[in-house]
Amino acid sequence: MIRIDGLTKEYAGKRVVDGLDLRVEKGELFGFLGPNGAGKTTTIRILTTLTKPTSGNVFINGFDVVRSPASVKSQFGIVQQHMSLNRDLSVRENLDFHARLHHLSYQVRKDRIEELLEYVELTKHADQLIDQLSGGLKRRTMIARSLLHRPRLLFLDEPTVGLDAQARRRVWDLIRKMNKDGSTVFLTTHYIEEAEALCDRVGIIHNGRLIALATPLQLRRRLGMITVENQGCGNTTVYSFFPNREEAAKYVSGLPGQDKVLMRESNLEDVFVELTGQKVLDK
Repeated sequence: MIRIDGLTKEYAGKRVVDGLDLRVEKGELFGFLGPNGAGKTTTIRILTTLTKPTSGNVFINGFDVVRSPASVKSQFGIVQQHMSLNRDLSVRENLDFHARLHHLSYQVRKDRIEELLEYVELTKHADQLIDQLSGGLKRRTMIARSLLHRPRLLFLDEPTVGLDAQARRRVWDLIRKMNKDGSTVFLTTHYIEEAEALCDRVGIIHNGRLIALATPLQLRRRLGMITVENQGCGNTTVYSFFPNREEAAKYVSGLPGQDKVLMRESNLEDVFVELTGQKVLDK
């Protein structure tokens, strides 16, 4: 669904994407992770035809993003991080307005809107103004809007940012549902547990380069399935990683008795921090 070969992007002589190669298969739920400034947003802008690459080739479902931008736009829907709904319109009116932009005929858009309202469980909220909705309902409205033209690929840019835990999990269920129904999903998120819970594979970009690409479980295995947090070294916590609990326990038994130690399963955030040297929200 996505093919990127040698993608490079420079701004004022600074290379923000550096020789990126990537494949995302049809039907995959793919997570694209990286610290702020890693080149994540620039890559998304190129994929969605908003920015032209300095060099390299990018294809969406076989269409070249530079040579065939109109064809590319017909292939994807996007849910952006910031709310971009018209606050003066209802849910149904927002969807109708967007369907007109896609040149859907009256009956087609009428039927499609009703279908999507039911799909994202917004039928009873259809005639409410956007400002009357919770954050989770607004996000589901944006997802419904992105699906109007039946795209083959969905870009979800921080789809649950600002939502409480319950609303976030409702959106997770909707993302899984869309993927199960055949949509390829390209997800960016600062919530590492979100990528771990949802994604078939994840790619980690750092300083414009792809530094890891695998399933979350494969990445954890490479690092070590068990994490030991040693809080006995001043104000700094030392993290150590082991393939199993036996080796971790052996290590812990050799630590000073006064150290505060926690043994747990490793997670994708451990992988991210070890690979990039910074937490996701670090500037």
